[in-house]
Amino acid sequence: MLRRLLVLLAAAYAAWIAPCTVAAPTPATPAAQVNALVDRYFEEQLKLQPVSATYLGDARYNDKYTNSLSPKFVAESEARERRYLKEIERIDPSSLEGTDRITYDVFKYDRESALAGVPFPGELLPIDQFNNPVSNFAVLGSGDSAQPFNTVKDYENFLKRSDEFLVFLDQAIVNMRQGVTKGVVEPKIVMQKVLPQLDDLVTPRVEDSIFYGPVKALSAKNFSNSDNKRLKSAYERAIKDKLNPALKRLSDYVRNDYLPHCRDNVGWSALPNGKAWYDYTLSIFTTTNMSAEEIHQLGLREVARIRGEMEEVRRQVGFDGDLHAFFRFMQTDPRFLFKSEDDALTQYRATKTRVDGLLPKLFKDFPRVGYNIKPVEAFRAASSAGAFYEFGSEDGSRPGVFYLNTSDLARAPIYGMETLTLHEGEPGHHFQITIAQGLKGLPRYRRYAGGSAYWEGWALYSESIGKELGLFTDPYQYYGRLGDEMLRAMRLVIDTGIHAKGWTREQSIAYMLDNSSMAESEVVAEVERYIAWPGQATSYKVGQLRIRAMRDRAEKAFGPRFDVKDFHSQILLDGALPMDVLDAKVDRWIAAQSRG
Repeated sequence: MLRRLLVLLAAAYAAWIAPCTVAAPTPATPAAQVNALVDRYFEEQLKLQPVSATYLGDARYNDKYTNSLSPKFVAESEARERRYLKEIERIDPSSLEGTDRITYDVFKYDRESALAGVPFPGELLPIDQFNNPVSNFAVLGSGDSAQPFNTVKDYENFLKRSDEFLVFLDQAIVNMRQGVTKGVVEPKIVMQKVLPQLDDLVTPRVEDSIFYGPVKALSAKNFSNSDNKRLKSAYERAIKDKLNPALKRLSDYVRNDYLPHCRDNVGWSALPNGKAWYDYTLSIFTTTNMSAEEIHQLGLREVARIRGEMEEVRRQVGFDGDLHAFFRFMQTDPRFLFKSEDDALTQYRATKTRVDGLLPKLFKDFPRVGYNIKPVEAFRAASSAGAFYEFGSEDGSRPGVFYLNTSDLARAPIYGMETLTLHEGEPGHHFQITIAQGLKGLPRYRRYAGGSAYWEGWALYSESIGKELGLFTDPYQYYGRLGDEMLRAMRLVIDTGIHAKGWTREQSIAYMLDNSSMAESEVVAEVERYIAWPGQATSYKVGQLRIRAMRDRAEKAFGPRFDVKDFHSQILLDGALPMDVLDAKVDRWIAAQSRG
């Protein structure tokens, strides 16, 4: 959810601009021009991606849902990106300094990246088990997410939004049909995992629908009896006569028409222009020019290094057996399994409290609000990741959520608890994103722009500083950190293996089982994630290693004067940046501090 929603805000899939009758005056300085330009883009983006606005806590478009799959929308998106690129290029970057120059570089980079993706028809692949707008909409309408259900107007807004969502559902079918004719189709294994997600949303009894959640909450609202009765009836009709039929229509199409045309080959290279398309996804997710082969070889080196550290832990705990036997021991010994969902949530919440108390040791900047820990909803748990983060509202009124997948407790062993808390919570995703949201000196675009290499690289870097914080005193918890780092290293190997080197699903599963103590169910979910979402899994390690290299340069330059808190501020206080832009910023800081 985090990755999808942030990409919607920062990427280029938007293209409508309201006509103006009076032109706004041109700002006086180049810096003012840049900031006015990105502010205008961001405001347009909120209107074009109204669900993203809702997640930010901006209620202006809570009754809207954009048909972002339509040919008109796609064509206007490209035109809009070209227009904004021309506008930013009219400003001389040499006239800008500090954060204004960074804003220029980020905005221009994003527009160029968006236009580089024009040849690749992603709109013909509208749904997979990890990027599933249907599931996301269901969560939104559950009454337990970002969509507010506090007033009568809130309830009416979601009914209007649902009507627009129905248009999107039918457009998805149209696009998948077009994809079949062009050979742009998902792998069979991907759509086989989508079907249960769709089927579970269609319930024989209206009262069992996830969309009925807000109706169940009506009795606790201070609405009039007539409003309660009217809204209850309207929601029941919407579920029975609109949502259920449309969802079933999509499910039936996928099962009976689309799935038979899906491909057996799981690699992106099997698609038309697939190699170039995959290279583009790597550039988007890593914000680098690294080739698939370079990423693959980096992964092989990291896997070998981490195996060596795992061997040290095996010897430290006195395990009598080789590393593979140790993997199986860590996977199967009951001491490493939570007793229940409640046990898992209780222990994670206690770990959160402990980590919160340690953060001042390495940081001087902190988020304004905390986060909650919740289990993943049952209807999407089977094919969801082991954990993920959903950011809170911009004003802090709705906290972020760290979702823990408790559907299969073997996928969430106790020894991974400290690592996962660092990654999804603090100082990882929640910490970084919430700090960025509160950077009032930056344009809103900058507070939400960025890329997966920064977001995931920072979260993985956050895992790596656990010992500095005072965690991982238990060797098994440290093994959990190595296990998660191994996962990210294997992702480099497998993602590129699948999409650039012809690896099969089964070959990829075998590789992960051979190099980790992950449960087979988790391995299968991971590999199928890489199949469905090419390139994204490479961003973690690439980003982490770049951030670590920046720290190494600073430590070498400053020697005993190095202050890790200052370094972390440099990484955090300009929001998420492409790796090259962040590198340049850190190098300027090092040079300035060295002169001082």
